[in-house]
Amino acid sequence: MAKITSVSPLAPARFPDLPVIDGVRFATAAAGVKYKDRTDVMLALLAPGSVVAGAFTRSATRAAPVLDCQTKIGKPSDAGAAILVNSGNANAFTGRHGIASVEAITAAVAAACDVPQDRVFTSSTGVIGEPLPHDRITAVLSGLAAETRTDRIADAAKAIMTTDTFPKGASAEVDVDGSTVRIAGIAKGSGMIAPDMATMLVYIFTDAQIEQTALQALVSHSNDHTFNCITVDSDTSTSDSLIVAATGASGVAVDDHPGFADALHGVMRDLAHQVVKDGEGATKFVEITVTGAASDSDAKTHAMAIANSPLIKTAIAGEDPNWGRIVMAVGKSGAAADRDRLSIRFGDVEVAKDGWRSETYSEEAAAAHMRGQNIEIGVDIGIGEGRATVWTCDLTHGYISINADYRS
Repeated sequence: MAKITSVSPLAPARFPDLPVIDGVRFATAAAGVKYKDRTDVMLALLAPGSVVAGAFTRSATRAAPVLDCQTKIGKPSDAGAAILVNSGNANAFTGRHGIASVEAITAAVAAACDVPQDRVFTSSTGVIGEPLPHDRITAVLSGLAAETRTDRIADAAKAIMTTDTFPKGASAEVDVDGSTVRIAGIAKGSGMIAPDMATMLVYIFTDAQIEQTALQALVSHSNDHTFNCITVDSDTSTSDSLIVAATGASGVAVDDHPGFADALHGVMRDLAHQVVKDGEGATKFVEITVTGAASDSDAKTHAMAIANSPLIKTAIAGEDPNWGRIVMAVGKSGAAADRDRLSIRFGDVEVAKDGWRSETYSEEAAAAHMRGQNIEIGVDIGIGEGRATVWTCDLTHGYISINADYRS
């Protein structure tokens, strides 16, 4: 794996202070899955009665842990639960060996943590196609189970990193009729990031009391407008997993509370943005908003065509306001468009209007916007009411350097 020598210039100043979530405890260990003396395993233990929701990659080559989690999400149970994550090896494209590894790990976690095996959710991230040395993970489980603490979520965020340059965390607190509900989440992701759960792992915890079906509905809806609206390199991973657990420890019911829904959405969006800001080699965070499309779906198609264009992403890296490439991307997207109604802006700079370069266009002003770290691209298709916003980053030599020798 390529050595990461510096933190992304888009990284936050420090890892945030995340609130303790009653009903969940964390522990980490260095199991030597791929490298010695590197923390690479994270365990989260959930209190009895916790409900779990999730969203997963729709890749046709999903990893064994993903397939296992998909069969378990939504099963009712009053028992406790556990989440076990390893970095360094994705346990993907490993055939029957991958299935055997998941079985061995979930059985060992169940025994060490005294939870049912069908309430053990696992994730793996790292190199694809190499058998997972699961015995190294099971060997540290008894120690992990004995060392779990409520205040170790920051350690958990570090343990799940691969090519990430910084750990990712976000939180929110919601007032529900005078009582406080807390949400805290962590994520990993840097490359192989594209919609359909873009390699990305996300774990969010709350002490809210909520029915599993209600939580799943919130997660699925927000996922479509957060994690499924980001892209670093257009590549959808075999291992993407989002797991949200509600312990109910606060005793505060939030099934129909809009404030909770908004707060959960905000945490998910924050983590999604952090994943993009840690895009491999990224130096700029890019927000692309498409309006005036024939439908919301068409707007997203246009937006993703822009976000995934190597020509546009390299122009952004070079701070070049090459708006002709935006025109190209809209034209190739396959969604409905009218050349003579198309308008484009970079930040507040109107670049093109109604199918022609704007009379007020200033190359100097557009270039000044491109020199910033946060780039805004607005496109109005001019034929309807559809709109969508997606987020991406630039494409630099750093991306090549990281991925050219990822397996070495």
